[in-house]
Amino acid sequence: MKINRKGMLLIVSGPSGVGKGTLVEILRKYDPNFKLSCSVTTRDPRPGEIDGVHYHFITDAEYDRMLAEDAFLEHAVVHDNRYGTLRKPVEEMLEEGKNVILEIDPQGAIAVMENPNVGPYVSVFILPPSYALLEKRLTARKTDQPEVIRRRMKNARIELAKLDRYQYAIVNDKIDVAFDQLLNIIKAEKQRTIRYMPEIPED
Repeated sequence: MKINRKGMLLIVSGPSGVGKGTLVEILRKYDPNFKLSCSVTTRDPRPGEIDGVHYHFITDAEYDRMLAEDAFLEHAVVHDNRYGTLRKPVEEMLEEGKNVILEIDPQGAIAVMENPNVGPYVSVFILPPSYALLEKRLTARKTDQPEVIRRRMKNARIELAKLDRYQYAIVNDKIDVAFDQLLNIIKAEKQRTIRYMPEIPED
């Protein structure tokens, strides 16, 4: 039997501090066939972030040039910083049959989902179990000033109001449970006929 598979575009989104990055990191270790799309941003790196791994950290001038060249699949201003998903690497990986993860904020995720040039995707929104716990997680990161955390919390309420724009939702209360739910979604989506096309032989 011949198996034909197409790559999956997996959009993992949710408010800042909800645990998107942790879930994506676990998924990539579990299934190396998933490749993370490395977005660009004009913000400064956080402690431990590596250029070209977590983000491509670029200047405003470089961002403007890419914008003029239509290099982005989506782009947005989030928390006063500019972000963008590069179009060419994503399209190339999907054409090669690889699974691509877009770990992006809700503004960018909705832009991708509304883009008529984007093919089939799987969109998953990660929610916190409570706003109080989300604020606690943001504070524990020790990467943002109190006024930034307040802005992120305000934005989180706006972002959660757009939950119905996504295909799936996961509440990240316990990371192992949330990952199991994400994995179940992926396993089911891999068997959809838009991605899985077995050819049955005559004998």
